[in-house]
Formats: sequence, structure tokens, C-alpha cells
Amino acid sequence: MNSRRVLIFILVICVLGSGRAVYTQTDAVPPAPQAGPSAAPIDPVPIDSAVTDLSLLVGRSTIVEVGSPIARVSLTSADVADALVTSPSQLLVHAKVPGRISMFVWDRAGSIQRYEIAVQRDLARLAADVKQLLPGEPIDVRGNGKYVILSGHVSSKEAAERAVNLAAGFVDARADVVTLLQVQPAPPTPQVLLQVRFAEVSRAALTELGLSLFTSPTGVRNTVGRVTTQQFAAPGFTEQSWTKESSEFGAPVTSAEGKFSFTDFLNFFVFSQRYDLGVMIRAMQQRGLFQSLAEPNLVAESGKEASFLAGGEFPIPVAQGSGGNLAISVIFKEFGIRLNFTPVVQGDQVHLKVRPEVSTLDFGNAVILNGFRIPALTTRRTETELALTDGQTFAIAGLMNNTMNSTLQKIPGIGDIPILGYLFRSKAAQKNQTELVVMITPHILKPGSAGVTSQTPRMAEPYLPPIPPDQAVPTPPPAFPQ
Repeated sequence: MNSRRVLIFILVICVLGSGRAVYTQTDAVPPAPQAGPSAAPIDPVPIDSAVTDLSLLVGRSTIVEVGSPIARVSLTSADVADALVTSPSQLLVHAKVPGRISMFVWDRAGSIQRYEIAVQRDLARLAADVKQLLPGEPIDVRGNGKYVILSGHVSSKEAAERAVNLAAGFVDARADVVTLLQVQPAPPTPQVLLQVRFAEVSRAALTELGLSLFTSPTGVRNTVGRVTTQQFAAPGFTEQSWTKESSEFGAPVTSAEGKFSFTDFLNFFVFSQRYDLGVMIRAMQQRGLFQSLAEPNLVAESGKEASFLAGGEFPIPVAQGSGGNLAISVIFKEFGIRLNFTPVVQGDQVHLKVRPEVSTLDFGNAVILNGFRIPALTTRRTETELALTDGQTFAIAGLMNNTMNSTLQKIPGIGDIPILGYLFRSKAAQKNQTELVVMITPHILKPGSAGVTSQTPRMAEPYLPPIPPDQAVPTPPPAFPQ
């Protein structure tokens, strides 16, 4: 019995001797004594005039040594930080969210100690991440309560967006990131002047050989005749008249008259008045050289596409629907000399993506659809990418177009006789060769450059002469004088 009493006594002493209690702003406080006639005056509680500042990071904890036995603890906001008594004179303070609160600690003697707790985010780590992941961007990171403030100058809008996304990982919501970042104005984009020369050289060769035989207007023994393949112009007979001894069939001719009509003497013309026979021979060779030039000058910013078209558009009917709902609409197809290019300036070099094209209408291969004659397109195009220095010329050649056309006309039967058949046939051969040459010269236009030329087009002479200041314009005469 005695040992049990001793054990109970020791437990009571331990419980009463610990004296540990934790109070927050919501803890119940013993009611103050009511003032009355017989109430004794209340002495003010002594408060330590020294204020201790505590700086914590969100999610971190610290130990506070009070120095005397703790009787009670009060926090102005338990959402920012909380406190836990771990020993008679020690507190464990845990930071929750950014903010600034006050903490009061009572000891058993009745004195009060005041602590100012400032909870901030780990902005040093955020600043280190921004500096490491966005080098060269002078971004300042600051905290203002629950908000993270980003300020400074960035090189582009994309860099500012990446900095905001990085800071959003250190706050509860993206709206808690306040950005005061200013995007620096981008340097002027260099422009590229592209001088293009289109040279189309066309060579044509034509060979023609043929002949026509004919008699005189009065004929040979009163017989008029002409042999031609109709490929070349042949002589004609006009004003033919003759007389006969009688009206009987086969009666002798007493007189005959007539005239020649020529539209082309071709190359050789021989007529024998003695034998009343003539011959016209066409033997020609033609050589032609044609050159056409187009010199477009285009200016485009670095990285932007520019295009040029010197030609036209031709309509193409397009059938839409079927059966009774068939409708014909018209679209237009472009043709001519076209150039598309995209320059990218890299230092003193121009990375150029160029696509020249030359197309012409080809009516020889046209298609007739519902009464519409739709021409074909003869197109030559090329596409390449290359790097040129400022003022260097690049040439694209070898775009050849060769055509060969041969025509043979003859009189059936007699034109197939060996040797003699050459007198009754005509032949024409035509060969065309076209070569396209494209020469491209890029020029980098620096910001503020004067341009290609300092002179603008001006009129050779004014429309009306200037009027002297001391003279007036005479009144014109009436249009319909009375």
C-alpha cells in the first residue's frame, strides 16, 4: 500500500511540475475578474520591450529558445505559421504560407515576449534557376507576401513567357506571379535586295524544199496545167479565153488568151516562152536568234517570302455537279515569268531559297471541252537553296527546250516514184531551241541605307507651263460664238 501511494504522489508531482501548455489565438482564456466596488485594482502585465524578428521560408521550421518556462503562446494567424512547445523553454515554429504575423509568449512569472515572424518563399532558388535556365536575361526576382514579382528587361516575349512559367512552379497559382518584365525592342531586321535577270535565248532553224510546175496561160498544144502540193503558193490563171473552129467536141483551137497571177515567186522562177512551161522552186534555210529579258528587282525582309510575276491569267472552265445540276464555273490560271524567294541574312551571307519559273501558253496541245478551247502550259521551273555573299551572282542555266517539226507533202502515186517523185513532193523541217538563263544577285540593305538609287523618276517636262505671279490667265474664247 505504501509503495502505491508513493508512486501516485510522484506522478502528481510530475504532472504539476511540467506546467507545459500551448495556447493559440483561439484557445480559451480564463475570464477576467469583473470590476466592482470591492474589486482590487489589476496590475498591468509586464511586456518585454525587445522584439525578436524571425525569418522563415515556406515549409521550413526553426527552434526558438525562450529562456524561461513557457506558460502560454499566442499567434495572430495560425494559417501563416504555427508553434509547438517541445520543452519547458523551447518552441518549434513551422512556416506554412508567405506572410507576416506576431507571436506572444508568456512565461510563468507573467512577463510576455514578442516575436515578429516573416514567412517568405525560397526566392534565392528561383533566382538561381532563372539565371541558369535563362542566361543573359537580367531578371530580378522579388517577393511581396504571397506574390512573386518579376522585373527587368528581356530580349523577347518568349523569354518573358518562359520566366513566368518557371516562377509558377514556386507559387500555389499562376495568378500569384506578377510580371513587370519589359521586352526590349528588337533590332531592325536587315532587308535583302534581289536583282534578277531572266534571259531567254531562242534559236530557230527552218528548211523548206519544194517546186511547182505550170504551163503558160495558153497552154501547151492548147492544154493548160499546173502541178503543186499546196504547201507553197503556186501561180494561177486568170482572164482565160479561147476560140474554136466549131462548137464540136475536139474541134481545133484557133486562138487563146490568158494571164498569170502570182502571189509569191518563191526562190527560183523559170518560164520558157518557147515551150510554154515554167517551174517555181522553193529552197530556203532560215536561222533565227531571239532574246528576251526581264529584270525584276525585289526587296524583302530577312526570313520573309517575296514573289514576282510578269505574265497574265487565262480562264479555265470547271464543271461542278452532275446531271441536271451541272454548272460551269471559271477559274484563272497564272502564267508568265514568276520568281519566289526567301532570304535569311546570316552575318555577311544570305541564305537564299529561290524558285524561278517560266511558263507560256501552248495552243498546239490545247483541249476543247464543251466548246471551250483550253490551252496547255509549257513550264520550266527550278528550285534550289544556296548561300551567297553580299553582291555575289548565282546563275541557273541549262533549262533547254528543243522542238523538231517535219512536214512532207506529195502527190499520191507519182510522188512515190524514185528520182522523178522529187518533182511532185515538198518538204519542210523546223527546229526550235530555247534556253533559259536566270542570274540572281542579292544585296544586303543595312538599316538606314539610301536604297538602290537616290533619284526618283521625274517628268521630262511639266504638263502646263507655270504662270508668272504678275500675270493672269487669259479668258478662253467661247466654245460656240454667237
